[in-house]
Amino acid sequence: MIVDFHTHTFPDAIAQGAVDKLKRASHTRPFSDGTVGGLRASMAAAGIGASLVLPVATSPRQVIHVNDASIRMNERAGDTRVYSFGCMHPDFPDWRDELARVARAGLRGIKIHPPYQGVDVDDARYLRILSRAGEMDLTVVTHAGLDVGLPGAEHSTPEKLLRAAKAVGPVRLVCAHMGGWRCWDRVEALLPQTKVYLDASFALGPMTPLGDGFYPDEKSLQMLGEEQFLRLVRLFGADRVLFGTDSPWADQAAYLGRIRALPLTAEEKRLILGANAARLLGIPCDESKGQTENGRE
Repeated sequence: MIVDFHTHTFPDAIAQGAVDKLKRASHTRPFSDGTVGGLRASMAAAGIGASLVLPVATSPRQVIHVNDASIRMNERAGDTRVYSFGCMHPDFPDWRDELARVARAGLRGIKIHPPYQGVDVDDARYLRILSRAGEMDLTVVTHAGLDVGLPGAEHSTPEKLLRAAKAVGPVRLVCAHMGGWRCWDRVEALLPQTKVYLDASFALGPMTPLGDGFYPDEKSLQMLGEEQFLRLVRLFGADRVLFGTDSPWADQAAYLGRIRALPLTAEEKRLILGANAARLLGIPCDESKGQTENGRE
């Protein structure tokens, strides 16, 4: 089964406004409408068996409301195949109790986003959350590297991720965008020595521009090249790399095809495209689903 470990959705009532705001900030084109229904249609077209939604709380007051919605989404995942993590904000006062509530509700992890939350990932407020998540066997996914929608924000650089990883006890920390968006040389130099995971979302190949003239040429659209992507897989090990797309900001079918086309071994593809994610999510990985040559079940 193919598992997309990094997607985003919004409640139907606000999805259009949220996607419009983000596409203007990033000057990139979305590939679905940002709703769960839109994600499920994309999954069906791509032959993806399950997706994980990673919610973000941009202020402390959003945490409980977002987690309530995430719990409801996760409760329906047996039917929808759309799972959800919880969220946490470094300034949320009852972070310890909320982590416990997330765990009791059956969510397998949380998402943090240092650039959107305006705090460095190695700040003590995050470190306490990472440490407690590790104690509770919760996976933490963090935005890593620069952010296409927040130029100049350097809250989760490889250097800061390295300091955070060294400062906390055992925790499953997934660094999105192959460890650090547009910081990949430093990811390659600094992070293989840690135990962090990488997700492959919004990292391989070119971005798709909105068409408003913001990006001056093809070079400005390029992200991680195939050669360096393969080096990162081999440096970290395929058992620490997770397929993800950042949907709606990538076409799930096209992005899956891009990963499939890489000269990875069959075992590396099995791990990256589904087995690793299924293990972290605690769901069966049915090898008969989503593994055909054209990506269809």
